[in-house]
Amino acid sequence: MQEILIPFCRLLNLKDKKESRYSSHVLKSFLRLEGQPSVSVSKNSPYLYRMKPDLEQLETEITYKTSRSGGAGGQHVNKVSTKIELDFDLKASRYLDDEQKELISNKLASRITSDGILQIIVQSERSQLRNKTRALEKFRELITNCFVVQKKRKKSKIPAAVKEKRLQAKKMRAEIKKRRRKDY
Repeated sequence: MQEILIPFCRLLNLKDKKESRYSSHVLKSFLRLEGQPSVSVSKNSPYLYRMKPDLEQLETEITYKTSRSGGAGGQHVNKVSTKIELDFDLKASRYLDDEQKELISNKLASRITSDGILQIIVQSERSQLRNKTRALEKFRELITNCFVVQKKRKKSKIPAAVKEKRLQAKKMRAEIKKRRRKDY
């Protein structure tokens, strides 16, 4: 799968990366002015970003189901449907392109059914409205986290002084154990 990363300098039609001395804040405001989709700027490089879908458009494709929830609530819990099941049909979404759908389905595979529906179930609150709000917040958080560019890990090297200190400690310990033997 190919990541949707675009060089910042190419976006602004600059010849060289040295000419682009803009921060990620300037990039976002430039894109808002140019009418581009919302972006997520990676923290490790101001030159790369991944296209992120508009969450308000995606929220229009969400369906909700309610049912009776378990847990606290006394007699009230048996009368009111407070449990919320948020369903988002990933395959039928009009606002996501194929690459975005694939990225979401890979990252959220455990939450997506075999029919391609992203399900979020919330029943922690006693109020249906609060559960619905929590489910929507969780949906936004999950979708946003799918489009965050992970920072590459730099391998650290153990300093020579630390290696030498460890070897000296091993030699000292070996010498102590050697002196404990009867044949020493």
